[in-house]
Amino acid sequence: MSNPHVPRSRTLCSSAPSVFKILRCPAAPVCHRILSLCSLAYVTIVPVKPRWPQHLFRYTACLVAAELVAQSYRRIVHVNPTTVALTFLLMVLWVAAYWGFRFSVFLAVLATLAFNYYFLPPIGTLTVADPQNWVALFAFLVTAGIASELADRARRQTADAIQRRRDVERLYSFSQRLLATDNVAELLNAIPAYVCDGFAAKAAAIYLLSSQQVYRTDPKVTWFPLQDLQMVSSRGEPVIDSKRGISLTPLHLGTRTTGAVGIAGPALSRATLEALGSMIGIAIERAGAMEKLSQTEAAHQSENLRAVLLDSVTHELRTPLTGIKAAVTGLLSDYNLDEAQRKELLTVINEETDRLDRLVGEATEMAQLDAHKVELHMAPVDIATVIESAVEESRTVLAQHPLEVRVPASLPKVRVDSDRIAEVLKQLLENAAKYSPPAAPITITAERKGDRIITSVTDHGPGIDDFEQSLVFDKFYRGRDQRYSVQGTGMGLAIAKAIVEAHNGVVGVTSQLGRGSVFSFELPTA
Repeated sequence: MSNPHVPRSRTLCSSAPSVFKILRCPAAPVCHRILSLCSLAYVTIVPVKPRWPQHLFRYTACLVAAELVAQSYRRIVHVNPTTVALTFLLMVLWVAAYWGFRFSVFLAVLATLAFNYYFLPPIGTLTVADPQNWVALFAFLVTAGIASELADRARRQTADAIQRRRDVERLYSFSQRLLATDNVAELLNAIPAYVCDGFAAKAAAIYLLSSQQVYRTDPKVTWFPLQDLQMVSSRGEPVIDSKRGISLTPLHLGTRTTGAVGIAGPALSRATLEALGSMIGIAIERAGAMEKLSQTEAAHQSENLRAVLLDSVTHELRTPLTGIKAAVTGLLSDYNLDEAQRKELLTVINEETDRLDRLVGEATEMAQLDAHKVELHMAPVDIATVIESAVEESRTVLAQHPLEVRVPASLPKVRVDSDRIAEVLKQLLENAAKYSPPAAPITITAERKGDRIITSVTDHGPGIDDFEQSLVFDKFYRGRDQRYSVQGTGMGLAIAKAIVEAHNGVVGVTSQLGRGSVFSFELPTA
């Protein structure tokens, strides 16, 4: 009984002596040696597990095809022996290109026997009378064998090229996903899933030498023991375990090994594994560098922010303090002040004290909003009621500006903290009055859009350019052209934005230079 683990090509070559004994060929030992070497070379290069039903079908097809060609040329189309030999040779090349070397060798032997039996005299026997025919048979067999090997090699190279192209496409797609984030922790948790998606793997794991941690697609499934990953990291060479169906490769950063990656599923080539390890190692290092750069940039921005805050707060605090100091100095002077003058100085002190209190209150509120420590008292209210409250509290600010309020009576209620939303409106109204010329009208509107209520404050100020529209809600930011001519700390709009977002709303601005601005915020209906 034949061994099922031995390729059929080797069995065929072992029968070569009997074939050449039948042919009585003096070159039989040489041909047998050639075929044996070709067969052994084939088995060494591409060990293929036999699939008996398919192989049996192909061997049978070769046998039938050889017989059909021979009978067709004998009984239907009469041609010379050269045409027959070329036809058989083309068949051998086709089989080698599509089915492989073992089948082409089998067909070559069958074609040699059929060519001798049906087309070389004496016809109907395997005896070769003319010595020249021995040379022809030998040349045909050797040509068919060499051509089969070349065609099979081209087929294997084509398959390898297609596989390499697929691997390159997978690696490219994988590299694009590695660039999706600059956060190291997020990247490490995502890489195993990226590997599974990109290479059709069942599971994957990443091991880092620096942290001694393993990141898996599923923590409950331990395809890759820690000691295996550590071993691959220390050796610095890929390991392919076909029995367990896993592949492991080190993570390389230049000549330094930073960890290992394990893949369970279809076997990958060594080159693909090494490229995968290098890409992951570089991606992790890049994310770490970007994270450090972001932290450095954040620290730099923080320093700049502190400087801006100090300058802004110093300026805003110094102005009322100067007024208070001047009023107190006047009251303490030796000049005889009448009652009206004393009352005027006391009024200055009172107003500037209120201004200081408001500045400190804004700073405190901004800190609380940033820390999410503000408690909201939510209740369904009419937005018209909130607008009316805000307008009433802003009468002094709006004294020089005509105000128009357009709010439909049919608007549904919103579930909000009415005091906080009134504060948002006051900030927007104060901002509109501050940046609009005297007597310029200000308009408040409210409308429904789906399940949201949109409230807008429109002014006729100088407008905001496109660049600054993305910055006006940042803390302490003030317009480039008005920061020195208009008083303010730059916290008002930031406070308004924080309050609206705490209500699951959205705040925004649209503006046109020279025409004015529209500040609006959306709130969900109750």
